[in-house]
Amino acid sequence: MSVTVRPATLSDLDPLAELLLAGALDRSARHPDLWQMPDAPGTAIRMALRQAMEADNPPFRQQYLLAEADGRAVGAAHSILLPVPPIYHSDNGMPGLVMEDCHIDDTAPAGTRDILLRAVEADLIAAGAGNLLASDVTGGDWADSYARHGYAPVTLYLSRTGLRSTPGATRPARAADVPAIVEASAAHRRMLHRLAPQFWKIHPEADARFGAWMTRSLTLEDRDMAVTEAEGMLTGYVVSQPATRLHFPAPHDIAGIGVVDDFYHEDFADPDDPVTGGGTDALLRSAEAARAGRGDSSVMVVCPAAWTAKRTLLERAGYATAITWYFKPR
Repeated sequence: MSVTVRPATLSDLDPLAELLLAGALDRSARHPDLWQMPDAPGTAIRMALRQAMEADNPPFRQQYLLAEADGRAVGAAHSILLPVPPIYHSDNGMPGLVMEDCHIDDTAPAGTRDILLRAVEADLIAAGAGNLLASDVTGGDWADSYARHGYAPVTLYLSRTGLRSTPGATRPARAADVPAIVEASAAHRRMLHRLAPQFWKIHPEADARFGAWMTRSLTLEDRDMAVTEAEGMLTGYVVSQPATRLHFPAPHDIAGIGVVDDFYHEDFADPDDPVTGGGTDALLRSAEAARAGRGDSSVMVVCPAAWTAKRTLLERAGYATAITWYFKPR
């Protein structure tokens, strides 16, 4: 039985929503505390699909592809052109990201997953994507296909449910800390580039851009910033904020989930030397306590796949990988 792939349209709303709902239910069954479901998940998915397909001026390009066999929908893929953070440089176009809500029906012919992946790659490249990224949840069904197609893990998203409510030995960041935070961020960025130079390319104006963003972040009411000190010198910083739809597609409920992306301490200077306690754990505890104080029950921390020290710290603190991003250079 042959499989064909085409862009989904609004006329495909019902079969597309059914496939995406099946994928969402599978994720929720694997990790119900993180992948929470609302009361009417099918309605939430249909609303999100309509919004994406009918948007006149979307903030970024989204595409849904539908795989069909013998006249019925057997698979769906969702991709975006991923806006690059302003502190990084993308010299060959925005990367294309295959989202984690792709799903193949159990009755699909053998090879459907690979056929759909090749189609979504071709679609992203035709749309101007530079390098390619692909996402899958832990225990998901796509990792083997990604490996066969030349993808390798580049970023881990580790999560913990049941947050520690007692902060570590930190203090809130203030405006006077921004220059030192920028210096720490520069060390962080250099490490990222060292670990995956094809993926993390530092923008020449990164320091100025990051400083401006940190200054603004101090005024935003939805996030918390903490720093550690030793002998009056800043040794690390962390920023915690609410989760976004980038990592939690419809219909999952993100109201009780926080995210930590900007997280660096000088003890991370050796990426292969797992550190214990000290300032690194204090920052992590403070980020958790900040999100717990805002009513969150879970938090997800971004960690480069090759940064052993940071990953080990998180695992020792009760975190486990929830999502993996895979990278395929072009």
